[in-house]
Amino acid sequence: MIDFRYHLVSLISVFLALAVGIILGAGPLQGAIGETLTEQVDALRAERTELRGQLDTTQTALDGDERFIEAVGNQLVPGVLEGDRLAVVQLGEVSEDVQDGVRAQLDAAGASVVATARLTDAWTDPDEESSRETVADGLRANLGEATPEDDTAGATLGAALAVALTGSDGTARSEQAVDLAGQLEHFGFVEAGEEQTEPAQAVLLLVGPAGQPQEAADGTTEEPEPAPDTWTAVTRAVQEVSGAAVLAGPTDDPGDAVQAVRDDEEAAAEVTTVSGITRLTGRLTVPLAVAARLDGVVGQYGLEEDATAILPPVPDTQQD
Repeated sequence: MIDFRYHLVSLISVFLALAVGIILGAGPLQGAIGETLTEQVDALRAERTELRGQLDTTQTALDGDERFIEAVGNQLVPGVLEGDRLAVVQLGEVSEDVQDGVRAQLDAAGASVVATARLTDAWTDPDEESSRETVADGLRANLGEATPEDDTAGATLGAALAVALTGSDGTARSEQAVDLAGQLEHFGFVEAGEEQTEPAQAVLLLVGPAGQPQEAADGTTEEPEPAPDTWTAVTRAVQEVSGAAVLAGPTDDPGDAVQAVRDDEEAAAEVTTVSGITRLTGRLTVPLAVAARLDGVVGQYGLEEDATAILPPVPDTQQD
């Protein structure tokens, strides 16, 4: 058994070790420790200075690249959508900075934005599933030839949205388009901007970052709503009806809607996507992608490995 003498010996050993450490630290090792610490501090200061210089050099290069990209964009973008009517739809929440940045490039391209809208949480909220099914069932009778092959609620609502934005009786919006737009607003699926008076020829769908898991009140983790799947169905339906849909978003992680379309081989063959719209490069690409889609060209544009190209083909009017 461990007795008092064992504890006494242990305490004496601890104090002896402490005393030796104090003596050595204040005597023969004092200079060596001080010199070592001084050298380490000097090395850290030198490394900090070097890293600061590298950062300044990198930032200068990035600023130069952005000025070059802007200059190239100023030559490529103007006029590519001159006379084209465009509807811009937000899939859920999209930051004002992104909205303003993309809109500036559409304006520079000469696009006529005839409609703006935001799709509400009613499209993705699990508690609204029954409501989505009920409204979709009611809208199917009014879709006629626009009824999608996919009979899910998301696809049906997406087709109704497309008709509401692009439905035409020749030069003006059709009665069907006006009626469907009114129903989608009435049931809380769409928040529309200014009154639409002309049918759109193409639909630009803007999507924000993928949802992140949230901590619930009881401390558990709630998974984000399955928005990418919903937005994929909506996007495909809009493309099927309008013939010219472009989905643009950040593609910052594998869970966002742009990546979901690219991962779906059938969807990627029909729908054009643009990534990186939080940066100037992506925003400049948007009007070029819309112009290419109106010309019948489908592409996945961005800097990711699964993108088909960095930029869409330049319209003939820009090449002359």
